Amino acid sequence: MLRLTPVVKNLILINVIVFIGQQVIPDLTGYIGLFDFRSPYFKPYQLFTYMFAHGGFGHIFWNMLFLFFAGPALEEFWGQKKFLFFYMAAGLGAGIFYMIMELFVTHGQQVSIMFGASGAVYGVLTAFGIIFAEMNVRLFFVFNVKAKYVVLFLGTMAIINSVGPFRATEDGVAHLAHLGGIVVALILLIYWRSQGRY
Repeated sequence: MLRLTPVVKNLILINVIVFIGQQVIPDLTGYIGLFDFRSPYFKPYQLFTYMFAHGGFGHIFWNMLFLFFAGPALEEFWGQKKFLFFYMAAGLGAGIFYMIMELFVTHGQQVSIMFGASGAVYGVLTAFGIIFAEMNVRLFFVFNVKAKYVVLFLGTMAIINSVGPFRATEDGVAHLAHLGGIVVALILLIYWRSQGRY
């Protein structure tokens, strides 16, 4: 049975509270979402706050569901402080990666506001799939699939949707942030492994 660990529980709670706040105060998104750094609305703090804002119920539901399933195992494996550091680093790195890559993808044009925990969550999923590679995951509550294959699929889709020939540009999803979360997670995991820290 899944056990909701303290950091994961608090992250989900914060995300839900912020999402409710967005519904009550619509202008809130404009303050905590991440604007392009070339925009006059960009503020450095948005690199942290954007990952707690969401664009709709489906957006927050899936992000929090993935965090609920993958986060507790990593929190118990690493401990609370290390897991929280990893989560925030993946989210922060995803935001920076997104802004840098969009500079090339949009050919210098300023892009719209970006928000969501997806970058951080994709980082968590990547770590889960690597550390618990052989663990069976009940996909859609029906199929048993090894964690490494689930993460491989998600990573492949993130790459295709971000930079591949079928790159999705009009679906309103920040696929580059997903890819950024994966990249940052891999860098951290490789570094920690080289230091014998996991």
